[in-house]
This record gives sequence, structure tokens and C-alpha cells, in this order.
Amino acid sequence: MKVSKTNKPNYKFRYNIVITGVYLVGIILLVQLFNLQIIHGEEYRQTSNTRLTRESTLKAARGSITDRSGTDMVGTTTSFSLEIYKSKIDNNTLNETLLKIANVLEQNNSKYIDDFPITINPFAFTYQDEQRQKKWKTSNKLDENLSPEETFYKFKEKYKIENDNIEETRKIIAMRYHIAVEGYSATKSVTIANNISLESFNIFNEQKDSFPGINTITQPIRYYPKGTLASHILGYTSRITDEQYKQEKENGYTMNDFYGQAGIEKIAEKYLRGADGIKQIDMAVDGTVTDEYIQKEAIQGADVILTIDANLQAATEQALKNNVEKIRNGGFSETSNATGGAMVVMDVKTGEVLAMASYPDYEPSKFTFGIDSATWNVYNDAINKPLRNRALQEIYQPGSIYKMVTAVTGLETRVINKNTRINDVGRYTYYKDYQPYCWNRRGHGPMNVTSAIQHSCNYFFYETGRLAGIDNLARYTKHFGLGKKTGIELPGEEKGRTNERKEGVTWNPGDTIQAAIGQINNLFTPIQMAKYTSMLTNGGNVIKPTIIKQIRNVDGTEVPKQEYEAYFNEKLGITEEENDGITINPDNLKVILNGMKSVTSDRGGTAYSYFRNFNIEVGGKTGSAQAGEDKQGNEITHAWFIGFAPFDNPEIAVVILVENGGHGGYTAEAARDVMAQYFGMNAEQVTEDVTATPYTQTQN
Repeated sequence: MKVSKTNKPNYKFRYNIVITGVYLVGIILLVQLFNLQIIHGEEYRQTSNTRLTRESTLKAARGSITDRSGTDMVGTTTSFSLEIYKSKIDNNTLNETLLKIANVLEQNNSKYIDDFPITINPFAFTYQDEQRQKKWKTSNKLDENLSPEETFYKFKEKYKIENDNIEETRKIIAMRYHIAVEGYSATKSVTIANNISLESFNIFNEQKDSFPGINTITQPIRYYPKGTLASHILGYTSRITDEQYKQEKENGYTMNDFYGQAGIEKIAEKYLRGADGIKQIDMAVDGTVTDEYIQKEAIQGADVILTIDANLQAATEQALKNNVEKIRNGGFSETSNATGGAMVVMDVKTGEVLAMASYPDYEPSKFTFGIDSATWNVYNDAINKPLRNRALQEIYQPGSIYKMVTAVTGLETRVINKNTRINDVGRYTYYKDYQPYCWNRRGHGPMNVTSAIQHSCNYFFYETGRLAGIDNLARYTKHFGLGKKTGIELPGEEKGRTNERKEGVTWNPGDTIQAAIGQINNLFTPIQMAKYTSMLTNGGNVIKPTIIKQIRNVDGTEVPKQEYEAYFNEKLGITEEENDGITINPDNLKVILNGMKSVTSDRGGTAYSYFRNFNIEVGGKTGSAQAGEDKQGNEITHAWFIGFAPFDNPEIAVVILVENGGHGGYTAEAARDVMAQYFGMNAEQVTEDVTATPYTQTQN
């Protein structure tokens, strides 16, 4: 299309308008830039300096751990901490500030974090191990031949400390060293004091301008209101380790986080932890806080409700402790160097653990902010291993409490019946090269299965085990859950071992008869024994021991049981049990339970003296299992009692194990006291015959 000459002036006019507009916009921008940089520049720079924004984490409170009725076993309380950011102050000011901080803390009964491994007056390394000293010096680029004093002054020089007071210099070095190890910046803080007093907290809040870069933190910390109660169940929290941090940093953990290290605190970390919030902090470049506000609220973790009863747990722990100490101090007919023990109370129908005790115990609260070396050495190096949960982390030969497995095997495979009588003549002579005695070397005479359980006749079970064979014994042993993990929701459970044929390993006939009385390679945990006892009394029904009843979110909703069970099984490496096809004849179980009743209610029963005046009928079995020798060459005999009550309609199973307890009969007293607590009886009104003759099952 051809444009006419008459339209050209219009194009030129529009072009001039556009050019004029561009010039006007440019002039406006230049004027505004001049206004910002020249006229108001200083004002805006000062404003900018007061708006250095940093994010601070609002720590979420961990969920509570309660007993079955809602009684708090673990909760949270408020703790105050002090952190510091890097600010634009010179080195001398930093040193003076840190000294002031240290003095305020000490004057108000608070402590700063002190990892510096040199003490003064006299100078000495805190590392007693020379290899650790050398490793530390190498990591700090120091000559390994430097003395403690020379090393101290190297750090004084490094941090350019002008203070000549050695005590004050030590404080500055300790804090500078910790900051250097942890690292900090203008946006990343380092905690320099945990769990400070309210007085210290208030001083730092009121005088923040005098302490450049500091920030006070109010955070929830773990609180154990019951002290040592259920310590092996609950576990403890402490600062996350380097290895744990590497595994969990993708899940939002930081190096300053607390983490479950044992027990429920460890296994349920995912649910207890909660979700942290975010607090915005405005600071000037000199470290002065100008404003704070919450950007994201913290969300408390879920509560874990346990199956245990706090009162029964306390009674169980006390009964176990009393029993161990009574045995050790000669409170029965003889003294045995009992070193510790475990006790489990279980609902026989559901597998719920109502109480689980391990002695000795420990204080979970000592680990929260880092356990001191002296306490750690006591816990970690003690021969009686207070940090170990003996109920599921230690395995023991069961001795005579295993004999009901042999009885079930014999009856179910029909090599014996309830009327079969075996004549105990004292010495078992079936094999020419191995002829052990019954514990009663004179023999018990003719015994059926019920009386054999009552009198714990080794001879009867030698013969029954031989007739049934090791393969059948192994099959029924596994059916009762012995020698394999129960899957209880606690870390560190031991599997144990059973007697069975293994390829390439010779199995001697004499091994079978010893296996039949709970010796040789039978090694089980007390929690396995509680499951076994429960199954004897509930008709042989397989149960899974459990200690978690419910997990409840902060909004009141429940975490589906199927979800958390699957999670725990994966964490613990537990797979679903396959049905072994075994069902046990109720009549056979009745014969066996009658034998267990005779143990506690008939004269001659090995626990009769402790239950003869008890108001409830009880079934039970004692056991004394040889476990080698101690370093002095003394024989070690573990003492067991397993029991259930009431006899006609069993509700609970009680298992107690005392390491080197001497005689199983001694442990029955503690089981009786726990049953009295469960059934609301006064244990003090129950009396026993302390002149009863104990016995020890021997392997020979």
C-alpha cells in the first residue's frame, strides 16, 4: 500500500512525543537516584544497618511419654540457652565480651560450654591418653611435644588475648576455642551456654547492648519427673552425634538438635520430635538486636502412650532391687554375689508389657546436655552394666524353667502322656559314656509329668527329651518364641540361641538330654521368657510383646497402629512371623499348668514357702542355671522364676532373672510381691518359710 505525502507530518509528530517522554523518564530517574544517594544516602544507610535479618530456629517441644493411664513418664520443661553471632567488633572487644559473658554465667550458677582440654593451676591436659593428646595437637596444627603450659600460651597468642590474668585468660580461650570448633557467622549462631539460670537469662536480655552478637533462647528440654523409673524403657536424649547428623540432615536436623539415643526416645524419634518453627531477628551490624518476630510457629511432637503402669513399674523395680541386694547380702540361707537382674510383667492375652525392670538402672536426665566424664565412666565401665536393659539385651541359660517346653514336646509328640511315669533313680544311665545325675542324687522315684514339674525332676526330662529328640524340641522351642526376637518396640533386642542340629556340627546324644533341662546352647532373654509363660497360660496362642499402646498427635488424632508398627518393624529389622502350623492340645497344657500350680501350692514345690499364705492361686516354676565360672573360679548360677496368676483365669505372667542369684527359689519372693501389687494386696502381710531348703540344678 502506498502512503500519501499528506500523512508524513503525523508520523513525525508522534516520534517527537516518544523521544520527549524518554528524556522526561530519564531525568526523573536521575533526580530520584540523586535524592537516594546524595540527599538521603546517610539516612538510608543507617536504616539498612539496623535491618540485618537473621533466622533463628524455634525448637519444637518433644512429645510426652506417658504410662497407660496418662501419667507423665517423660515431659518437657523450659530451658534457657545463650548463643552468639559473629558481629563487626574488633578482636579485643570480642575477648572482653566473652569474659563478661563467662563472669555473668558463673556469678549466677550457670556454666558455659568448655571443651578446651587444658586445665590450669597446675597446667595439665584433660586427655589422659597420650594418643588422644597427639591427635588433638595434630588437628590444631601444634607441635606434639608441646607441654600443657606451652600449648595454653599458644592459644593465648592465637586469639590475641591481652589479659594477663591466667584464670580470666582461660575463660576467654575456652569460649573462643568452642566458637572456633563449632563455627559461626553473621547469620549462623553458635550456642555457648545451655540450661542457664533465670537470673543469667534476665541479665542478658536486659543488657543485650553490652554483649554484642548474643541472643537468648527459650527452648523446651527433656524432663524425667520420675527420676530413674523405667529408665531402660524410656531411654534418653542428648546432642545429635556426627553420624546421626549425616543421616538426618536431609530431614531438617541441625548439629544443635537433641536426638533420642536409647529406649523409646530413640525408636520413636520420628514421632516425638515435632516440627521446628522460625523466628526472624533483626540486628545491627554491631550485633545489637533491633526486632524479633515469629515467622513460623513450632509444632509439638506426638505423645507416646506406653502399655506400662507407672505404679506397677515402680513396685517391680523395687522388688527386683530388694531381691538382688537380699541375695547378695545373705538374706536367704546362703550368700551369692548377685550382680543384677531383670523382671517383666506381661498381659498373657495381649502381650502388653505392664512393667519391665532392669537392675541396676541409671538417670536419663544426666545425658540431656552431655554427661560428665566421671558419671559416664561409672555407667560405662561398671561391671554390672547399668546402661544395659537386661530384660531384652542380655541372654541367659534358662535352666529348669525351660522344662515345660520339653513337657509340651513330649506330650504333643506322644512319646509320653499325662499318666506316663518315669522312675528317677538318681543317675541317668541310658548312655554308657554320659550318665548325669538328677539334682536330687538319690532320685525322686516314679514321676508323672505334673509331679516332675513340681519337683523339677531332671531325670524325667532327660528321658522325655531323649524320646522326643532334638528336632522336635527345637521346633516347639521356636513356637514359644524362644531364641528369636519378640519384636517389642525397643532397640537393641537380642535374638538368643536354641539347641538344634546344624550342618557340619556334631550333635551328641548327651547334648539332647542336657538341652531338655534348659542347658547347653539354650540362651534366652527375660522378655522371651515372659512371652513363653504367657503362651503356656493362654492356650498356646502366639502373642507379640508390645510396649506402645498408642501414639497421639498434638491435635488429638491418633497415628494409625498399622502405620507405626510397620515403621518400627522396619527400624528393628522385624519380619512377620510365618504360621508354623502348631496348635497345642488344651488338655496337655492343663496337665503342665497343674504341675506349675503344685510348685507354689503343694509341700515339696520349689516355691511353696513363698506362696503358701498367698490369697490368690498362682502357677510358677523356679530355675537355677549354671553359667560357667567368674574370674576367681567361682561357679555362676543364674536364678529364675516364671509365674502366672490367677491360676483359673490367668491375667499376668511374671518373670524374674537374677544374675548369679544362686537358687531359683530365692527369686520367687520378688514375683510374689509384684503380684500382690497388681492385685491390690498388701505384700507385707504375706509370710514365707525362710528355712526352706534350696536346690541347684546341676549339669554334671
